[in-house]
Amino acid sequence: MGINIPESILCLKGQRVNQIDCNELTNTITISCSRDKRFAFIDPATHSVGTINRYVRRVVHDAPLCGRRVQIEIELAEVLAFDGKRHIEHCDFVERGYYYTKRFCRLVSGMCRHMTISAVARHLGLRWETVKNIDKAYLEHTLPSLHPEELTDLKYIGVDEVAKAKGHDYMTLVYDLDSNKDTARSGQLIWVHPGRKAEVLSQFLKMLPESTKKGILAVAMDMAPSYQKAVREDLPNADIVFDRFHVMQNFCKAMDNQRRAEFRKADDAQKELIIGSRYLLLKNADKLSEEQNDKLKILLHENQNINSLYILKEQLQTLWKNTTAASMEIALEAWCQLADETDMNHLKKFAASLRSHKVGICNYAKYHLTSARIEAGNVGIGLIRKRARGIRDTDYFALKIRQLSIPDDSSMFYDKVAWVTS
Repeated sequence: MGINIPESILCLKGQRVNQIDCNELTNTITISCSRDKRFAFIDPATHSVGTINRYVRRVVHDAPLCGRRVQIEIELAEVLAFDGKRHIEHCDFVERGYYYTKRFCRLVSGMCRHMTISAVARHLGLRWETVKNIDKAYLEHTLPSLHPEELTDLKYIGVDEVAKAKGHDYMTLVYDLDSNKDTARSGQLIWVHPGRKAEVLSQFLKMLPESTKKGILAVAMDMAPSYQKAVREDLPNADIVFDRFHVMQNFCKAMDNQRRAEFRKADDAQKELIIGSRYLLLKNADKLSEEQNDKLKILLHENQNINSLYILKEQLQTLWKNTTAASMEIALEAWCQLADETDMNHLKKFAASLRSHKVGICNYAKYHLTSARIEAGNVGIGLIRKRARGIRDTDYFALKIRQLSIPDDSSMFYDKVAWVTS
């Protein structure tokens, strides 16, 4: 005797539920269905009504129900087309060739956004590779496509590189950095592609409509020469803005190298002071505890070169307070002259780098572009690498990066959310 369950409850369009069994031993619910004859037999290739050749049965896995695994036995028609070819009809809740329902795939992908693949596999009783493949396929079907040729109204963009693993398989990311734009695209990722050479960024820029390219005023980036080359060739009228974060990051590297040099030539008493001082020097003074602040004061009093380094760090940070590019350039040159008057080689090399990049650095005063959005994306990418325990699939890595730019405002459990959360 059949069980009359409305299609709207189980969302099994085209199927009629005949029986529901629960196996306590395997903790599995099995839903047996037969094809609903009220629906026409549509050939998926021609989208026209076809003749039934035979019925085929499949078993697909569905989202858990009441703490139990769920499998659904469905019946589909094999349609005989006019040209003699046979095709299995389309099923609304299962993609062709899949053994998992769409809602189960949505659940897996939603869990993968917040959990490691290993954890998802353990909770759902699946293999690591199966979870990764389900998530990858779901993202390929659901993520909005990135089409540079359709982009309009770009004014400020940011370019960055990210590695799938440290030193391996780099990818180029492009963001829309127009913070004044009242659109969902503001601050969002607009392109991602494997590689970090000039040709990779140039490929994106060449796909943009001419009107869009002419409207781009500035491009924020680090000091990588490859990206500079692409911008100068494809966007000759756009200004390059070297990111403040990367400038200070380069200074911190020079500062740390100089600190090591000071350690090597210090006596035993000063070595004791320099050991463990790296973060004391790199941190802002207002972030230090009272004990750390006391230790820093002693170090600066005892070592003149490290004291000069620290003062120059504080002065360099004020560079970005200038309101015009001209005043910023004057302040930068004054800072470089102070660095040149020291006997610290690492500092002098950094000053030379500042001079060679001064136009891009001082363009900050014109546009006030920062990499805050890019760095936030990099934090998310770091979490992706952690959760995946090292992604080997470059295409999957690119999809996960694109997913970061999509607001996580839909439920992995429900098609429609009818309540408001506070």
